[in-house]
Amino acid sequence: MKPNRGLGKGLSALFSETEEDYGKSLLFDEEPRQKGEGVTEIETSKIFANPNQPRKVFDETALKELADSIARHGVIMPIIVNKSGDRFMIIAGERRFRASKLAGLDKVPVIVKNYNERQIKEISLIENLQREDLNPIEAATAMRSLMNDYGMTQEELADRIGKSRPAIANTLRLLNLAPEVIKMVANGHLSAGHARTLISMPGSDQIKLAEASIKEGLSVREVEKRVKDYFTPPEEKAKKKIKQELSAELKELIYDMQRVFGTRVNAIGNDKKGRIYIDYYTRDDLDRLSELLEFLKNSKK
Repeated sequence: MKPNRGLGKGLSALFSETEEDYGKSLLFDEEPRQKGEGVTEIETSKIFANPNQPRKVFDETALKELADSIARHGVIMPIIVNKSGDRFMIIAGERRFRASKLAGLDKVPVIVKNYNERQIKEISLIENLQREDLNPIEAATAMRSLMNDYGMTQEELADRIGKSRPAIANTLRLLNLAPEVIKMVANGHLSAGHARTLISMPGSDQIKLAEASIKEGLSVREVEKRVKDYFTPPEEKAKKKIKQELSAELKELIYDMQRVFGTRVNAIGNDKKGRIYIDYYTRDDLDRLSELLEFLKNSKK
């Protein structure tokens, strides 16, 4: 494995190696393939979590359920660690490690690897993404960290972690949200789909609509409609409202005037009282309206 090329074989190879090593330990194979890379047991006191682990939130109920399972059956899949002095840092399997401690285990099965910092970041991100263990904000933060630390483009990152470039871009966009909205997504109160529709809005209005979305149980489409309405100019809103209130006869009149005048015509009011607006956009429009008016004046003589 070449250190300067990151994972190389990728996550699937990593887990196939893990499963193969673990299979050998079950069969009491005496010699691991490489020194330090077979399954061994290490005291939990010598293992510590990766401080740069992208996953920050662990469901306590699910953790307790896993701990109960481990107490009964043991740790079925080894934890992958990196040697760090006389201790070992977790690369993949922090949830299993937490559950093992919760179950009261003094030792856990591990596979010791020797990855560099970039490989550790990539593996941690990919392992969590593949298992869908990250919330959208954790995933976005980890992606941005990889890009910033190693000068990676979205295309390069997409290739490294097995995601499409649009998927990467959509995830990273979440970091442009107001901090309060980011928290709502991180704690699972607001979906990434809902949140992405709010990005174009100012921060304070993002928060208001996000809170309304949660409180009212709005769908993504309903939030999109509200965002669109937010950016609709007041005069356009008024025109839309007016069109909805006009009677069929008045609408027909407005349509006929638009056809005759060759320009936009709007009305305010009802069949008894109101106002009609005739728009013009060029000098030609104005000249044409003037000619029509002159024609009507002459026709009355």
